Amino acid sequence: MGSQVLELTKKLVAIESIDLRRDKLQEVIDIATKQLDGYTVEQFSNNGRPSILAYRGDKRPERFKIILNAHLDVVSGKPEQFAPVEKEGKLYGRGTNDMKAGGAAEILVFKDLAHTLSYPVGLQLVTDEEIGGYDGTQYQIKRGVRADFVIAGEPTDYGINNKAKGIVWMNVRTKGIAAHGAYQWRGESAILKMKKALDAIERDFPVLTKEEWRTTVNIAKLDTTNTTYNKVPDNCEMKLDIRFIPEDWKTIKQKIEKMFEGMEVEYLEFEPPQLTDEKNSYVKTLQKSTGTVTGTPAKIIVKHGGSDIRHYNGIHENGVTFGPIGAGLHSDDEWVDIKSLDEYYRILKDFLSSLN
Repeated sequence: MGSQVLELTKKLVAIESIDLRRDKLQEVIDIATKQLDGYTVEQFSNNGRPSILAYRGDKRPERFKIILNAHLDVVSGKPEQFAPVEKEGKLYGRGTNDMKAGGAAEILVFKDLAHTLSYPVGLQLVTDEEIGGYDGTQYQIKRGVRADFVIAGEPTDYGINNKAKGIVWMNVRTKGIAAHGAYQWRGESAILKMKKALDAIERDFPVLTKEEWRTTVNIAKLDTTNTTYNKVPDNCEMKLDIRFIPEDWKTIKQKIEKMFEGMEVEYLEFEPPQLTDEKNSYVKTLQKSTGTVTGTPAKIIVKHGGSDIRHYNGIHENGVTFGPIGAGLHSDDEWVDIKSLDEYYRILKDFLSSLN
């Protein structure tokens, strides 16, 4: 089966399915859909971004027991990255690791197994995870798609990722009083007012110097409309990327508003964290299936970046990210381990069969 997963991965990787190429988003969905003869394939589209949901039978179940979720969109890459290359047991190319290989395995295990299972299982393929997942996974959820447990085939090296950070993108603004730079006492610097916010960030969320499981604040940009040297700036804007751990979910907004008290605050994104109990029965079964195939039960891991699983967690449904072995996501040297493609397929097959 590994060779079939490999060949489908190559076909998917060869498609430049970036958001700027909406025709390619549809093309990659079409390639996946061709694998699903004999199943109902429900088509969705929102803001020009297609997605599908495949299942057995003519009518969508009110609730799936399991959904296999995969995104077939990728970040931009060099032209040569869309011509996958095998080298020393690895497949190189854009999307090999994140996450067309995992998606290919999910497509094929669904195709081979879904009609034999005693419970409803769905295959959810989307093309917008890299830009937030609002037109794919979230759009389908808003149209009633539900599941007891979701597996997104994101790269995890067989680790079961049950926790990931929530996301806040926001702007903070301060206002001052403009004046000639030679007469500072007549004005009030908006930049110096912003320094209070910078000091608060440095105090409460110091920059990480090594990997730690705690909330971080990245100052992405500090700007003012002032373009001349001899003027006291009367405005300043700071752009922030905040990644908060699930443990801070109930307090993060209060902490933010305390840090920026008296300043103008604009929230652009406020996405929930990912959180599924590691004692969840489906998590335990997935750990066991990984051990059955590889000889080593899967470890529970945390991740600093988000995934589409958060959209399910946002409606209080459980899920994890779990994928094959690889590295270099979003880099020039992205790869997936070819041997792991067969193992990953067999892990998913054992997992689904164990729930019968």
